[in-house]
Amino acid sequence: MKLLKRLSLLLLGGGVAVAAVLAIRTATYSPPGATTTAVTLAPGVPVDLSKAAGHLSEAVQIRTVSHQDRNDNDRAEFERFLDWLQTTYPAAHRVMSRELSADLTPVYTWAGSDPALPPFVLMAHYDVVPVTPGTEADWKHPPFDGVIADDAVWGRGSVDDKGTLVAIFEAVEALAASGFKPRRTVLVLSGHDEEAGGSGARAVADQWKTSGIRPSFALDEGLAVVADMPLLGRPVALIGVAEKGYATLRITAPAKGGHSSAPPPETGVEVLAKAVLGITSRPFPTRFDGPGADTLRALAPDAGLAVKMAVANDWLFAPLLVSKIAATPAGAASLHTTIAPTMLRGSPKENVLPQDATAWINYRIAPGQTAAQVMEHALNATRHLEVELAWAGRAYDPPPVSSADSDAYRLIAALASDGGKLPVAPGLVTATTDSRSLAGIAENIYRFSPMVASMRDFEMIHGTNEHMTLENLGRMTGFYSRLIATAAR
Repeated sequence: MKLLKRLSLLLLGGGVAVAAVLAIRTATYSPPGATTTAVTLAPGVPVDLSKAAGHLSEAVQIRTVSHQDRNDNDRAEFERFLDWLQTTYPAAHRVMSRELSADLTPVYTWAGSDPALPPFVLMAHYDVVPVTPGTEADWKHPPFDGVIADDAVWGRGSVDDKGTLVAIFEAVEALAASGFKPRRTVLVLSGHDEEAGGSGARAVADQWKTSGIRPSFALDEGLAVVADMPLLGRPVALIGVAEKGYATLRITAPAKGGHSSAPPPETGVEVLAKAVLGITSRPFPTRFDGPGADTLRALAPDAGLAVKMAVANDWLFAPLLVSKIAATPAGAASLHTTIAPTMLRGSPKENVLPQDATAWINYRIAPGQTAAQVMEHALNATRHLEVELAWAGRAYDPPPVSSADSDAYRLIAALASDGGKLPVAPGLVTATTDSRSLAGIAENIYRFSPMVASMRDFEMIHGTNEHMTLENLGRMTGFYSRLIATAAR
């Protein structure tokens, strides 16, 4: 209604020419990712859902947990999982060769009959995050028991991301057993430490770069079918064409230390607090631009005349669109680089002045910006303070935005649309995935899990009561079976 009122004011003010421009641009608007090219999908091979659920249950029970301190990881469980894959999927292992990178990251190759065709990559990591200590009793079923109940498989990793890996292997197993032979080579990459930096995927990328392997596309986790997309109020399939970069800034304020009964005029903690506030008080501007905005651009024709008009004429309505999208933290995160202070360290005792105070700020860097620009922003915000700034670990720039007009995108979109029943839109993954390591190697990278979930359902990822519904598991196995059968033919 606000948009229509604004248009009325323009008309009343004599803006007939402007109104004409608005009308023409609205009428001729074509969203990104729109295509008239039909995709002929192969039928795939049916998968036994009860067996798939049992296999996912077994996978959950293997505790491949990536801890913050890698020395706490149980290597035997990771080796057990790799052995389990070989035992559980014999047909897949007969047709695919396996190599290990970074010791524990497997890469499977299902060689195609035409080596001239570039391969494609399916990705799903097999490590999982820990269960937060003290929350075990909050789980409906123990987090590592893999209980099958209420038409779902329950446990850590059932969604993120063993569910995807099991679905891929179920599809390969069924296709291989049926006698399917790919014309295009299929690669399956399963990182062992995606939740702890992704060194396995990086090692694979380095090997492929050296050997000249250039996949036509890679498909990893990321977005999904949102059952209650706020804009439309109905299911929408979102395909990640981009993801944010990642960096954590360490700010250290050196200080003298001493007894808290005789503090100096300004303590190290005070200096640190000023530095953190100086950075966070200068947020990166939100803009109706990039893959975050492309989601709305793609869905505008299904969202009603007012939204379509505003998006088609963002030269005028961009501020209003930004304010609407940025009304929620998730929406705002899609339109700019985020700044999140996460950790603090000071004195080891309440009556001791620290000799230094340290804070960590986590950044998720929007496409179009770099880690160097983020560091410059932080330096400018703290230039008047006695603090030291450095990256804590490796800083990652955002990978390039992939095409929403490629054959691979059209294929994924055709499958994701459930036979044309669902709107499909490109989107931005605000987290990070192993696929970032393939930037500059794969022609395009997409991030999509073929499951349907509500906005609230996604809270279980890395949280409590993570579970994969049998309906979603069946949907995922069918998706990968048809994807492989179509893309590899």
